Amino acid sequence: MTGTYVPPGGPPQKGPSRELYGAMGRDNIFRMLEAVYAELEQSEIRPMFPDDMRAASQRSALFFVGVMGGPPLYAELVGPPRMRQRHLPFRIDEPARQIWLDCFKKVLERPEDFAMPPAEVPGFIDFLEAFSAWMVNTRTP
Repeated sequence: MTGTYVPPGGPPQKGPSRELYGAMGRDNIFRMLEAVYAELEQSEIRPMFPDDMRAASQRSALFFVGVMGGPPLYAELVGPPRMRQRHLPFRIDEPARQIWLDCFKKVLERPEDFAMPPAEVPGFIDFLEAFSAWMVNTRTP
């Protein structure tokens, strides 16, 4: 993609708490991402995602398991994450980023549904903010 916007600041320097995997476990992380993708399915950015949202949520959950302190399932099953590179085919601007974040934040209003310690939510949202900022590849006019 020529002329791709690169956000200032570079990739996130800090991930979420690595203790989250121990608190939540694989199944709760997968359920959380399934809930996020159910929100995304109803959002304005739905066209950015594949037809099979369940499969997309599972692929995303593989990534989140690893960044939350679990085994590197994404790398083992899909390949090196390289998330920014994987997202370059999609036009991601600041409004799309905000919609994605809002879907995640809506799900995180119920952290107990996924055994996420409520005290960990702000740090996890901080990670999502930094991570999603790095995925932006199109300057908003």
